[in-house]
Amino acid sequence: MAVIVAAAFAVACAFCQLVDQGFTDTPILPGQTWHVHDPARPHPHVVTPAGAPGGAPSDAVVLFDGKDLSHWVNLRGGQAVAPAWKLENGYVEVVDRAGDLVSKEKFGDAQIHVEWASPAVVAGSSQSRGNSGVIIMSRYEIQVLDCYNNPTYADGQAGGIYGQWPPLVNPARPPGEWQTYDIAFEAPRFEGEKLVKPAYVTVFYNGVLVHNHKQILGAMVYRKVATYSPHAAEEPLLLQDHHNPVRYRNIWVRRLAGYDQP
Repeated sequence: MAVIVAAAFAVACAFCQLVDQGFTDTPILPGQTWHVHDPARPHPHVVTPAGAPGGAPSDAVVLFDGKDLSHWVNLRGGQAVAPAWKLENGYVEVVDRAGDLVSKEKFGDAQIHVEWASPAVVAGSSQSRGNSGVIIMSRYEIQVLDCYNNPTYADGQAGGIYGQWPPLVNPARPPGEWQTYDIAFEAPRFEGEKLVKPAYVTVFYNGVLVHNHKQILGAMVYRKVATYSPHAAEEPLLLQDHHNPVRYRNIWVRRLAGYDQP
């Protein structure tokens, strides 16, 4: 009896191993080239997550870790110059008229993590209070603004796609406290001068969903309707100098590839 049980167990284990490897006699998935449970389908790359929430995973490009600005330049008068924003205590702070802070590295489809804080001492109101911006591909702006008890026009609020879509809700923390953006961005696609796919963005603001795969109408513009102009597949990340001493820390970006990448 023991021999029979052992043989049956061995057969069962062998069958389980075959099943674990997948099947080639199953239907093809609609719009794909793979069978259901296809054994030849590429496995996802292994990525090591950070040890703490908000930390950079192993495949991220860390643009700012609080130590230096080696990944950045200031853009002033159309020219790239050495960064002049204030660096101290693990953060970088906007210096008025020093120019936008622009990443040396360029990105297209990406996951972006940015932490920012408006000034603890409140000055100004509406768009003059803690104004800056996370501008993806140097064109598509997610607004940065002190929106804690600070009325302003809806599509100019913090977390808004500036001039296009307000955030779904306003989860702002008080001025001086650190705020977090987690952004999933799909870059637009062009064929020559023609736009063939617009950009889309998903944004979590302090862990709260404020845009869900929302179509971007075009590049950020003030008091006009946004439009697209052709540009490269990858462009720099830009942090806006809007004359207010907004602080930034813990900035990292992951390039996003499609499914089934070898």
